[in-house]
Parts: sequence; C-alpha cells; structure tokens
Amino acid sequence: MKRRQKIRYIVLGILLLVVWSTQAISVMGEFYARSVYPVISLCLSSFSRLFPFAIGDLFIFLSIIGVIAYPIYGRIKKQPWKKIVLRDGEYLLWIYVWFYLAWGLNYSQKNFYERTHIPYVAYTPDKFKAFVEEYIRHLNNSYVPITGIDKNRVCKEAVKGYKQISDTLGIHRPPYDSPRAKTMLFTPLISMVGVSGSMGPFFCEFTLNGDLPPSQYPATYTHELAHLLGITSEAEANFYAYEVCTRSQVESIRFSGYFSILSHVLGNARRLLTEEEYTELFNRIRPEIIELARSNQTYWMAKYSPLIGNIQNWIYDLYLKGNKIESGRKNYSEVIGLLISYHASRAEEKSSGK
Repeated sequence: MKRRQKIRYIVLGILLLVVWSTQAISVMGEFYARSVYPVISLCLSSFSRLFPFAIGDLFIFLSIIGVIAYPIYGRIKKQPWKKIVLRDGEYLLWIYVWFYLAWGLNYSQKNFYERTHIPYVAYTPDKFKAFVEEYIRHLNNSYVPITGIDKNRVCKEAVKGYKQISDTLGIHRPPYDSPRAKTMLFTPLISMVGVSGSMGPFFCEFTLNGDLPPSQYPATYTHELAHLLGITSEAEANFYAYEVCTRSQVESIRFSGYFSILSHVLGNARRLLTEEEYTELFNRIRPEIIELARSNQTYWMAKYSPLIGNIQNWIYDLYLKGNKIESGRKNYSEVIGLLISYHASRAEEKSSGK
C-alpha cells in the first residue's frame, strides 16, 4: 500500500470514528450542533455564496455519474474488480463523512422540547379542536390574494423573524442578513417528485423549486432556512417557518405561514374528528382559501410523476428513519403537536403573569 493511500485511509478512519462517536454520545452531538456547526456552516456557505447556481446539486449529480461510470472506465483500463470496488467504496465513505461533518450531525442534537424547555402536551382531540378554532380564525383573517413574489422582502422578513425567536425557541440566528436561496438545478425533475425545496448539506446552501407558486414561496423559504440553521426535523422546520411567517407584518408572508400548515391540519382532522365535525370545520374555511389549495394541488399534480415520486418518497422515508426521525415522512405533519404544546406553554405563561 502506498504511503499516500495509507495516510488517506487513516484520516478517513479517524473522521468516521468522530462521526460515529458524535452520533453515539449525546454530549458530543449537542456540542457539534451548538458550537461546531455554526462555524462550519459559515465557512461552507461563504464559499457557496460565490456561485450563482446550486453547487451542491451539481456536486451530487456529478458524484452519481462518477460512481456509476467509474466501473466502466476501470474495466476499459483493465483494472481488477477489487480495485474498482475499493475506490468507489472509499469515495462513498468520503461523501458519508462530508455529509455528517458538514450538516448531518445536527440529527444528534437535543429535540425541540429539550432545546426550548417547552413542556410536551399530550395530543388529544379536545386540545386539537381548541387549536383548530384559533387557527381557522387566524387563517381566514390573514387571507390576501398573492399574485407575485418579492424575494428580497421575504428574505429580510425571514432574517428578522429568526433573530426575534432564536433566543427563546432554540435555533441559531442567520449567519447573514441576506441568506441566498438558490433555484434547484433540476427543477422539472424535482417537480416530478413533488419536492418544493431542499437543504444542500455539502456546501450549506438551501435551494427552492423554481416552480413554486407565490402563496408557497415565503413558507418554503423560511422552512429551508430553518434547515440551514441546523434544524433537521421536518416538523420543527415547519414549526419555525410558521412562527416566523405568521409574526410578519407583511400580509402575504403572514398568510403564507398560516396557509402552509392547512394540509396538515386537515389531515389530522380527518384522523381525530368525526365526519360531521370535519365537514363543519372544512366549511368554516374561506372559499377563496379552499380554492387556492385546490388550485395549487392541481398545479403540482400536473407536474408530478407517480412512479418517480413514490421511489423518492420511499428513499427519503428510509433516510429520515435512519437519522433518528422514527416517523419518517409522517414527521412533516407532527408540526401540529409542536404548535399545540407551544401555544399551551404561552397561554400558561400569560395566565401566571410571566
């Protein structure tokens, strides 16, 4: 074995040990999330900001092509299969290490309740009904027609909102006053799998689907920004996006926040309420909002590919479960439980005069 190769293997082994130790030891996971990740994020995002396109998307695409093409190249050059497999395997291990050191170890931090010290409130039908009563009132009152996107305004309001809640709700402040959301390189393909945005962990950049309708842009922007700030749980990212948007004084952004959890509210209502109660709840939502939800659904379904979408859903579900999100893709809807606990905590603080 060549000296350079030996050194490479030793470094890779040490880094793998660091990753696995951090995942196994909670104190190390919390130290990474609180102290190490902000530095790594600042460095990587400072680099990625130099490029106008999503370099993470390009990197993933080229890596996939390379891993598939290298065995063909190796056989043409008459390399032994053992060498080909070892090289491909080593490259994948470096990708694995990079993913976790750059962002993925945030999965090992404390959960929402531990970070915020908000008591968990049992999710009962009665508590859900009380939450929905208030939610529908705010949703209806916040409605405004949204025909365009002021991306700079959304960015400024998002940064302002995260700065307001960072100290009390367990999330980092944005590293810049204008975090850049890049457009996904492969938007048509991404629309086929029904993904509206993503966090690019390798270069700490977040990307948005270029097909996003105006009503979904602010909430999706703030959701993906939450991931950039170290939030791994989809439910928590939905929670932070909701809180940031609904606190905004900009009407379109505030409505986008309330509108963003409508599908989760209705999904939970189907499960917890009787048919009569669900119908009564549904009929209380403004017709314009129901029409907007249906219009958005039709818009996305026209772009969606069931085959590719189901494959992506299956892979992402396995990915989430493999990173301590036991509910997998169902995690998105768990935002309602977080909001119920948070609102109960705020109500208790007000009643006690804190």
